[in-house]
Amino acid sequence: MGLPPLLLTLFVLVMGLCLGSFLNVVITRLPVMLMRQWRNEALASLEQPTEPVPRFNLAYPASMCPRCEHPIAWHDNLPLAGWLKRRGRCAHCQTRISAQYPLVELMGGLLAVAVLALHGWSMASLFIYAACMTLLVLAVIDLRTYLLPDILTLPLLWAGLLYQLIFQPLLLPSAVMGAMAGYLVLWSFYWLFKLITGKEGMGFGDFKLLAALGAWLGWSMLPLLLIVSAGIGAIIGIAAQAMFPRLRGQPMPFGPFLALAGWVGLLVGDDLMALYLSLTY
Repeated sequence: MGLPPLLLTLFVLVMGLCLGSFLNVVITRLPVMLMRQWRNEALASLEQPTEPVPRFNLAYPASMCPRCEHPIAWHDNLPLAGWLKRRGRCAHCQTRISAQYPLVELMGGLLAVAVLALHGWSMASLFIYAACMTLLVLAVIDLRTYLLPDILTLPLLWAGLLYQLIFQPLLLPSAVMGAMAGYLVLWSFYWLFKLITGKEGMGFGDFKLLAALGAWLGWSMLPLLLIVSAGIGAIIGIAAQAMFPRLRGQPMPFGPFLALAGWVGLLVGDDLMALYLSLTY
């Protein structure tokens, strides 16, 4: 792209902020859409009449306040600027609007700039950025609902294999082994933990997410991904329970920590692996 570096960075940042705004729509609406679908499928399997529901998808209805349902004006919907202008409140009823919205938009922009800075402007970079944004959606949905939907994790896995096939065909066998090993490692841990404690330590979505990361990064990166995700998860979990006693004994989603490790692997995985190997050998 023939733009000066500063203008290219600004362009990528703005596009990332706009995509982050769309991701907020996916994060808030996709779980509702899936719940309605699953409910009607369950009713159909029991030979019960399904429940008619109003039209609701990623495009309809237009953005509105979650409390008063007043439509949000286009200028209040601008990424970051709209939330800051209204100081995080609805223009109509003054209800607080979650900080999730500007944070996801900001992450979309920062991830775009990070991918550009570390991988340059290329088709491969677009694949990597799409994977980073999918991980962002999965992380926030898991935090909100304890769900890692198959509609996101499985395409992420296949996209990782496609990425290797197109851009790094010699690493495709490592990606296939990474997908298999990623699933089996957490699947084995799940059943071992359940046999010992009688409790479920994680959900099946975590298996699929690590399988997807294995497809993107190869089997050799899996130990490092688990060290990073488990280490950060343990630190945050201990700190959160120390600061907020009400959280003690409450389940904590593992998906956000896997997503964080995935970002590290996608953005600086080779450098981190070299450092890891230099410290272990």
